[in-house]
Amino acid sequence: MKKDVLIEKIEALVKPIVLELSYNLYYVEYVKENGEFYLRIYIDKPEGSISLSDCEAVSRRVSEMLDVEDPIESSYYLEVSSPGLNRGLYKEEHFKMFIGREVLVRFNSSFNGMKNIKAILKDVNEDFIVIQDKEEIKVPKEKIKSANLEGEI
Repeated sequence: MKKDVLIEKIEALVKPIVLELSYNLYYVEYVKENGEFYLRIYIDKPEGSISLSDCEAVSRRVSEMLDVEDPIESSYYLEVSSPGLNRGLYKEEHFKMFIGREVLVRFNSSFNGMKNIKAILKDVNEDFIVIQDKEEIKVPKEKIKSANLEGEI
């Protein structure tokens, strides 16, 4: 099964459980690291931060469902966690949530002579993001390797 199709299937299976437990499904990834596969489910909630007991509750329910549905053929580790303070911005909705906040954007290759930039996120659409440093910069999404929220403590 293609990775994108697998992720969509897992999201469809996991989202109702996460919502039933009063959390939001932030992101799902299935990755191979050091020869092992990991299914990572990131959850969030409207107010407050995610605790270990929040992750345990979701993990328990998701694990039970995955044992029944079995969408992943190979063995893997299930991890449920918060997206964290410096959370990744993967989807357009993630970028929209944090307009007005500082982000760190890393580029695939040099963009305007830079490998990365820390700036204020001003706008987003399906093709590009707009960030404000000394000047406003329109960055095509295909140039973005990764983007993270810069945390405030």
